[in-house]
Amino acid sequence: MEVVGLGLFYEDLPVGRKFRTVGRTITEADIVNFVNCTGMIEVLFTDLEFVKAQSDIKGRPAPGALVYSFAEGLVLQATAQHTGFAFLNMNLDVKGPTVAGDTIHVECEVIEARRSKNRPNRGLVRTRNVIVKQDGSPVMEYTPLRLMAARTTG
Repeated sequence: MEVVGLGLFYEDLPVGRKFRTVGRTITEADIVNFVNCTGMIEVLFTDLEFVKAQSDIKGRPAPGALVYSFAEGLVLQATAQHTGFAFLNMNLDVKGPTVAGDTIHVECEVIEARRSKNRPNRGLVRTRNVIVKQDGSPVMEYTPLRLMAARTTG
């Protein structure tokens, strides 16, 4: 029986390929749960009176780590089930705030793809991932390098 929802293989990810994920709204509950789970109990995330009086951000800010984590979830659900084998490195740049109620999606472009020298049944794929809010503004950009399964060994 066919299994649906499997990820993309190295051969499916040539340089220049572009795609985007579905959206995900960040809720107040997401922020509270993430902050408590990770121990990020900084006042910016836990004290709404402080945010109102001191912060330049309007609304309940989401930690950048939460936004990145949700983005990775969106990307991996769509591309790496059974085919993603390692996250090797990345550069990350925060471009703007995300608050409770914002809906994010990820726009991806393959910027590097090469066969692994040590593992011929694997490929290395780097993407430029831009996390975008509902108003079209980018909030984060990162460039992960992943080890992906290949269909062939050559």
